[in-house]
Amino acid sequence: MTFQGWILILGFVAILLALTKPIGAWLFTLYEGRRTPLHVVLGPVERGFYALAGIDPHAEQGWRRYALHMLLFNVMLMAFTYAVLRLQGVLPGNPQGLAGLSPHLAFNTAISFTTNTNWQSYGGESTMSNLSQMLGLTIHNFLSAATGIALAFALFRGFARRESKAIGNFWADMTRVTLYILLPISIVYALFLIASGVPQTMAGVVDVQTLEGAKQSLLLGPVASQEAIKMLGTNGGGFFNANSAHPFENPTALTNLVQMLSIFLIGFGLTWTFGKAVGNTKQGWAILSAMVILFLAGVTVTYWQEAAGNPVLQHLGVAGGNMEGKEVRFGIAASALFSVVTTAASCGAVNSMHDSFTALGGMIPLFNMQLGEVVIGGVGAGIYGFLLFAILAVFVAGLMVGRTPEYVGKKIESREVKLAVLAIAVLPLMILGLTALSSVLQQGLAGPLNKGPHGFSEILYAFTSAVANNGSAFAGLTANTPYYNGLLGVAMWVGRFFIIVPMLAIAGSLAAKKYTPESAGSFPTTGGLWVGLLVGIILILGGLTFLPGLALGPIADHLAMISGTLS
Repeated sequence: MTFQGWILILGFVAILLALTKPIGAWLFTLYEGRRTPLHVVLGPVERGFYALAGIDPHAEQGWRRYALHMLLFNVMLMAFTYAVLRLQGVLPGNPQGLAGLSPHLAFNTAISFTTNTNWQSYGGESTMSNLSQMLGLTIHNFLSAATGIALAFALFRGFARRESKAIGNFWADMTRVTLYILLPISIVYALFLIASGVPQTMAGVVDVQTLEGAKQSLLLGPVASQEAIKMLGTNGGGFFNANSAHPFENPTALTNLVQMLSIFLIGFGLTWTFGKAVGNTKQGWAILSAMVILFLAGVTVTYWQEAAGNPVLQHLGVAGGNMEGKEVRFGIAASALFSVVTTAASCGAVNSMHDSFTALGGMIPLFNMQLGEVVIGGVGAGIYGFLLFAILAVFVAGLMVGRTPEYVGKKIESREVKLAVLAIAVLPLMILGLTALSSVLQQGLAGPLNKGPHGFSEILYAFTSAVANNGSAFAGLTANTPYYNGLLGVAMWVGRFFIIVPMLAIAGSLAAKKYTPESAGSFPTTGGLWVGLLVGIILILGGLTFLPGLALGPIADHLAMISGTLS
């Protein structure tokens, strides 16, 4: 580890903390449905959408109607994308003449981008046409991200409102988030990327002459426009197979820093928005404190392990950190930081290959996802997932003091606790169940390129990434098969919507409750004790639940590596 590496890590956190309140305030304006300076230009566009769709943005919905509209919208989007991918070979915008995707790959990809997972069982530049990249995939980068933020707004209203049957209007939330935050930031962001050297063209292939005089064909496309929302919306699906390790997606150290910042930007801001929504911004800062503690702990372990290098090589006299699978232009610190950022959020973009990390260094990205991706988390999904753990934390606190627990003025009773447990239990049941199934069936065992503990880690990582809606991979699993495309597709759908629906039910239940003012017996939820309890509950429920799978792969791999130094 180096001083410069720690300056990068701490400076990264400091920049985000400085941006938390401004971005949170902008999100709060959208949460309340108030005008912004952009309404002068985009207000007519917003009203036009409502008129064309026949939507009254002021007509609010109960949680069931909100959930129904959200599900129908996402099902229709998934079907549309499936059709685009299957018909790719006969659609325009295909300068390379690529064929349509197979049924199982189109199924997997359509679900992947609908659920904000962006898992890719294919190489983008050799599989997707320009039209498929833009119309089939980039559209989801906006709308799946907007869905997550809209759902977070719905849960915020559940905590903030008193004796109400409504939690907002799904269509109004979606439209405002897309028009007034995701679209304008992405336009500016894309222009920055273009200026930094990221391609933005409808050309498919350009032939160039190398310095050695040889001819080389470079694959291009509308990369910058997809890259911007891919990072801002914590999507992660790369235009190229190498993702953010590719120089056409991430050419410089500056673009690398901006990409990492954009992954966390909205997630940081939403914590402040929650505090403002419930009338106490200290609540938001307490949540963010717990998130940052978990994040910095993960970065420390990963950076320490990658900087220490492979013990087998050191035993052979080859000193230095682990640079296998990393870009020289980024180095160990920026690669380790990126790996933790992208898996603490639900982004899944990578600037290095996690499969080449040391055993314990690769364990942290896996562990981040197995916590439910609540360490900052995806846009919207992170904060509403975190609040599920907060509900369980105040329930535990209530058991300790012997009274009905309350959180930000709302009594947390059996209904909310049961729904929170139901939502949180989805992850371990799906991850461990599907990993176990794939570890014994021949179709599953045919996927890993490595045998033994590391091969098991590749299977475990894939299902963890799918259920947690992350999308990153250990890069050693052959996933483009009917078995893995089908099973991973189901895992992604369950991991997204089987958590959302119970969460919306909690929002509806809380909105209908009366406000309960704090009293001398209330458990304080803004101080250090609360932050410590949150961290502990997340580690226990999110971490120990996954201990069988978590230990068997990476730790066994680490022990095998150490034993290699002794043999």
